[in-house]
Amino acid sequence: MILEYFKPLFSILPEVKTPHHKEGFNEKLKWTAIVLVLYFVLCLIPLYGLMPGAVDQFAQLRAVLAGSFGSILTLGIGPIVTSSIVLQVLVGAKILNLDLSRHDHKAMFQGTQKILAILFSVFESIIMVFTGVLAPQAGFEWMIVIQMSIGAILVIFLDEVISKWGFGSGVGLFIAAGVSQTVITGTFNFIPNAQGSLPGIIPGFIQSFMNGAPNFSTLIPLIATIIVFLVAVYGESIRVEIPISQGSARRHGKIRGNVGKYPLKFIYASNMPVILTSALLVNASLVASVFQKIGFPIFGQVEGGRAISGLALYLTTPTISVVWTDPLRVLFYAIVYLVCCVAFALLWVEIGSLNAKSVSDQLYRSGIQIPGFRSSKTQLYKIMKRYIPALTVFGGLFVGLLAFGADLTGALGGGTGVLLTVGIVYKLYEEIAQEQLMDTHPMLRKFLGD
Repeated sequence: MILEYFKPLFSILPEVKTPHHKEGFNEKLKWTAIVLVLYFVLCLIPLYGLMPGAVDQFAQLRAVLAGSFGSILTLGIGPIVTSSIVLQVLVGAKILNLDLSRHDHKAMFQGTQKILAILFSVFESIIMVFTGVLAPQAGFEWMIVIQMSIGAILVIFLDEVISKWGFGSGVGLFIAAGVSQTVITGTFNFIPNAQGSLPGIIPGFIQSFMNGAPNFSTLIPLIATIIVFLVAVYGESIRVEIPISQGSARRHGKIRGNVGKYPLKFIYASNMPVILTSALLVNASLVASVFQKIGFPIFGQVEGGRAISGLALYLTTPTISVVWTDPLRVLFYAIVYLVCCVAFALLWVEIGSLNAKSVSDQLYRSGIQIPGFRSSKTQLYKIMKRYIPALTVFGGLFVGLLAFGADLTGALGGGTGVLLTVGIVYKLYEEIAQEQLMDTHPMLRKFLGD
């Protein structure tokens, strides 16, 4: 395998050590809070050498990228997600023959992802600086590249700290933090701008009402945000519950009898398909800029970092006004977006060992069987195959449609961002509640084999 040649490089890569002791709830909470504070501090460090008044060409997806334009975290989680996309495609296409259920292969996957993320940090910084996405002062181009690369690499290691020492993942935490900040400031910002108007939705609406000309259209993004939030919470709560019982008591050393129900989430692949799809489409304009710079604008024209024609334009997130002026573009973007969401959902389930075969193997090893069916791995596989592929496809379509529709309406933090935040916070809540329960009742940890 080609990755074997990178093993010497894996050994010299800096890494965050895995804790040698079982962390308690308070310790995990402490590290999560420390990393979150560091993230916000880094967002406040401006890029030295950037021209004042630079315009963020990816403002609509900035919250999803968990970055802060003009700071050293301009790239956010972009390099991490891009490297994950590349590796998922290579593993899914069997170009890299990795079995992620094996510890050595999983370590190889993670080491390769870190190397790729570092390389993409430098590559994306160079592309953004030299293709006009950023506006550096003359002579400061490479200094900005270095600053952005350092910021992106710091995010990689902060993500690793969260994954090993805190709750959830750094990628999810940074997205939720960025979106929450955008929603709060976009709703309640009462600091007047240069024109004297209040930029926050609620203060702006109150101001227009006091002036005798209430502007109800300003409330549309807030209403869209609330709708996306409620629908996303509803989607997260839907489960397909399969009745299970404990069988083969002697072989597994456990008590035979009814256990309960095995829940399969409707959004089975979580929100990762939306993260990966958004990151992929953001890179479309960057790729078009590269080809335009070398004299082959085969993907369309890009001016000031914004796509104005060709495939790059059709892969740029449209707004509600484009529905009436260019419906074909909206339809094309919707089809590509939804197809990518479903494809990444299927890939994520396969790579994350969440497919029907892996789940049925895990249940069989635990001595679980379905009441009314004989206890066999084949029978468990048939039942899981009836549900998991369908949930993967329909869950991917659901989150894709919700994110796409919300992005059209201009929801605060981006529709995709709000959708992701709901899923991330919901999962984080479940993890924190479970950890707190196990700390309160240590016997549960022993019973569950944790």
